[in-house]
Amino acid sequence: KFTGQSRGFGFVEMSSDSEAQAAITALNGTELGGRTLTVNEARPQEPRTGGGGRGGRGGGDRY
Repeated sequence: KFTGQSRGFGFVEMSSDSEAQAAITALNGTELGGRTLTVNEARPQEPRTGGGGRGGRGGGDRY
């Protein structure tokens, strides 16, 4: 659904795991600019499988 509003996401690197956890605990669920923040640890993206597609030729890697 297109709302015209920015998704407003970003990535931050912390110097230690304990600092990262403290930031997550302190900021997750707080409000900023009228929007609720969701703060969590980045994880590798899951591979997308099947469905949807944009047409055209499917396929693997390009060389």
